[in-house]
Amino acid sequence: MSLATELLREFEPEIESITLVPSEGGRFEVTINGKLIYSKLQTHRHAEAGEVAGLVRALLYK
Repeated sequence: MSLATELLREFEPEIESITLVPSEGGRFEVTINGKLIYSKLQTHRHAEAGEVAGLVRALLYK
């Protein structure tokens, strides 16, 4: 299952927009409702399994 599918399946009612930006330069960014929640460029690593979903939960249910 793709990350976008996983996030939409769990959070579709709460998410107004989702943007996943992969690129060949090592960039991978996830933006939810206009807020950057994960950036591989900033962390210098790949997200671990479930990490992005946890960040979305923290953003939506704080």
